[in-house]
Amino acid sequence: MKNIFEELKLSNETAVLICSPYNMKYFSGFSGGEGYVIITKENKYLLVDSRYTGIAKEEAYKDFLIFEFGLNYPLADMLKNILLENQIKNLVFEDDFISVKVFNMFKNIADNIEFCPMSDDINKIRMIKSDEELELIAKAEQIGVDAFKHILSYIKPGVSEKDISAELEYFMKKNGAEKTSFDTIVLSGERTALPHGVPGDRIIKNGDFLLMDYGCVYNGYCSDMTRTIMIGKADKKQKEIYNTVLNAQMTGLNVLKAGIGGFSADKAARDVIDEAGYGDYFGHSLGHGVGLQIHELPNLSPKSDIILEENMIVSCEPGIYIYGYGGVRIEDLVCVKKDGIRNLTNLSKELIEI
Repeated sequence: MKNIFEELKLSNETAVLICSPYNMKYFSGFSGGEGYVIITKENKYLLVDSRYTGIAKEEAYKDFLIFEFGLNYPLADMLKNILLENQIKNLVFEDDFISVKVFNMFKNIADNIEFCPMSDDINKIRMIKSDEELELIAKAEQIGVDAFKHILSYIKPGVSEKDISAELEYFMKKNGAEKTSFDTIVLSGERTALPHGVPGDRIIKNGDFLLMDYGCVYNGYCSDMTRTIMIGKADKKQKEIYNTVLNAQMTGLNVLKAGIGGFSADKAARDVIDEAGYGDYFGHSLGHGVGLQIHELPNLSPKSDIILEENMIVSCEPGIYIYGYGGVRIEDLVCVKKDGIRNLTNLSKELIEI
């Protein structure tokens, strides 16, 4: 795993405090989710309570010292001793995650230490994936692809959004997924205009768009994909909207490669939708990074200042959403390469009519 001191160019008198479960797993190997990681120039510590001591011993990287806090050794005393023993003067922390309670605890036990908020810098370390990470994400995405192929035989007029959502999740868990990577989105008819709507009791019927946005977690790593299909035959307007989104997505995919700015990819796809007259109906960004978290850096958005590098993982998911009518989103998960992409969502995108 990458050396956080080298990546952040930290001094010997600095320590890094990690509290978020995603960064904790990335830097220590521990997946329990609750605990504290402290990394100094010379030492690495994983602090947990008795519920997680066994898991920590099984999962933590071998260079970590594992300490159990509790009634006999309060957390505040343990933290204070670690900072004193390592002569720490600066403490880097995750300002986008740490609670006020934890921050105040550190302020009380370390009043001579300078606190350095560096969430973005810490999170950026995870943007470029190792070969092992890439294959775990690819496996998670393949489970989702297989789930899509399975669900096509299940979908028919008369089943509800909740039914389809449950079947997707059951299939993924039966085929190796630990859990879903976010709350599954299955929407039909006019409800497909809700970009992050919640599956309901609505029964699908002929003439509906059906939008499915879902993913799973495999060995800690997330997947994400979206497909929109037709129940019955699509009319002229439905075909126009679908093909506009598809053209926008293909345009975005075609420009993605190492050296391209996240804003440039977003603009390429957004321009296609604008030129087709649907610009007001595409309100979110083109895509986001995926890894241990379902939404992480880098972003593909009008405000993104990140230049893409090889082995970054991003989604590409333009959409058109017309409230009261319906919407379409198409999403692939891709790995950025020197001269293009490796598309992990190995599925056709021609409009499916069931």
